[in-house]
Amino acid sequence: MAKKSVCVFCGSKEGADNRFVQLARELGKALALENAQLVYGGAQIGIMGAVADAVLEEGGEVIGVIPEALSDREVAHPGLTELIVTSDMHERKRRMYALADVFVALPGGMGTLEEVFEAATWTKLRIHEPDIYKPVVLLDDGQFWEPLSDFLNSLVGYGFVSQKNRGIVISASSVSETVSVIREILEGTD
Repeated sequence: MAKKSVCVFCGSKEGADNRFVQLARELGKALALENAQLVYGGAQIGIMGAVADAVLEEGGEVIGVIPEALSDREVAHPGLTELIVTSDMHERKRRMYALADVFVALPGGMGTLEEVFEAATWTKLRIHEPDIYKPVVLLDDGQFWEPLSDFLNSLVGYGFVSQKNRGIVISASSVSETVSVIREILEGTD
């Protein structure tokens, strides 16, 4: 894959299951090996820190974007290729979205969910850029994202989301599947 930026949404906590941290490390390594630049929330803790560290350990590039108010609380990562400190969360997301060619979501909490839905909505409304399609890949090696996928399917059934727009949020059950989906998406944007 040519040098592209993958924005990863994920938790600032590790969660109750260590497999999520391992999944983040596996994704980070794969992104670096694919020559994809990581864009993420800028923290050195939790799943965020794990994915960034894995990219850096493989010699990859990482851009962190963190609001000034969270820089201390989420402990801004000191070893990134670039750290962008923003004035607030809205600017953080605008910067992350502008830097990204595609989005991947690892397990996380309410902030991760909010980022997934905002990125998907921006893609639906073509807010990123009118001619650029930026889907969100939900990466989970278990059942973490399954209830969300089921809910999105129910929104189609209820007539609130079209089948076409449902396709903005894609599920992947492994890092290798995620990398394949990313390649396919990015090949369509060249």
